[in-house]
Amino acid sequence: MSTVQEIETAIQQLNPQDIEVVADWLQEYREELFDRQIEADAKAGKLDQLMEEAAQDYRAGRCKPLP
Repeated sequence: MSTVQEIETAIQQLNPQDIEVVADWLQEYREELFDRQIEADAKAGKLDQLMEEAAQDYRAGRCKPLP
């Protein structure tokens, strides 16, 4: 199985319980990829400006507590 079309076709052949398992796994995998990207961006300094802006907003009293 090497193409998206082949994967889609295979998923369509699964029973509902197995589809749920695949969907859960895919969501967890996407979250893992996102976490890796955020970690890499943080290490590369790509988030430094955003963090500084957030800190300035906090110090200036422009933040609200989360509900």
